[in-house]
Amino acid sequence: MPFAFLLFTFTNVSFYPPKINQRFSDAKNAGKLTDANAVGFGASFVCGSFVRFFLHIDQETKSIAAAKFKTSGCGYAIAAAEVLTEKIVGKNLTELHGLENKDLRKEIEAELELFPGNRAHCLAICFNALHESFADFRTRQISEFAGEKALVCTCFSVSEETVEQIIAANETETVEEVTAFCRAGGGCGSCRFLIQEMIDIRQMENW
Repeated sequence: MPFAFLLFTFTNVSFYPPKINQRFSDAKNAGKLTDANAVGFGASFVCGSFVRFFLHIDQETKSIAAAKFKTSGCGYAIAAAEVLTEKIVGKNLTELHGLENKDLRKEIEAELELFPGNRAHCLAICFNALHESFADFRTRQISEFAGEKALVCTCFSVSEETVEQIIAANETETVEEVTAFCRAGGGCGSCRFLIQEMIDIRQMENW
């Protein structure tokens, strides 16, 4: 068989399912944002790959104006990062409803179909990088905040004092209960861990 034919055949063989291969081959959001104000990192101990997200979030409207990623991962990781960055651009942080991983997974797999179990970490590192990006943005916002009261939720500008009062007055036990009262934790979700800590501390004090 001619060598040229063998080479053509090999280079046109896809190692990934069609939808993964399409996104992997034409990743429009791959790269780095020079004006990023939210950067997050995710890494896998399974295969040693990493992904880094770069977001530009408008500080006035709290909307995601642009998103890009860099990764050393496989086609699954590239495709997942591509779809995820594509879907969050244009969204407002206050519309993300806590950004649960199960919801993110549904959105990605609706585009790419189900990820096999041995590729679950490819999704996980993308979720981690996105959550870390929002946490980074929150940290930057807090450092620039000039108010007298410390902020817990930067998406809805809810202070630490307000959250503490809600927890004390209503004996709340979950982050969702706090969110129902003041919306804190209902945006990008980066403050949910802190709110849970505040709930836990209050419960320990009353134990």
